[in-house]
Amino acid sequence: MANVKITLVKSTIGRKKDHIATVNALGLRKIGHSVVKEETPQIRGMINKVNYLLKVEEA
Repeated sequence: MANVKITLVKSTIGRKKDHIATVNALGLRKIGHSVVKEETPQIRGMINKVNYLLKVEEA
């Protein structure tokens, strides 16, 4: 499977608790922090849930 680079571009302050938990589960901590994950259906679902907070690129 392909890899995706996920970057947190908006703050999680004031967001729903489950959205904050999803961002944390992706391994993102601060604005501007990026991680590279393998694109699986589970990761894709997490990205879709909080896509308004993220920037996603193919890696």
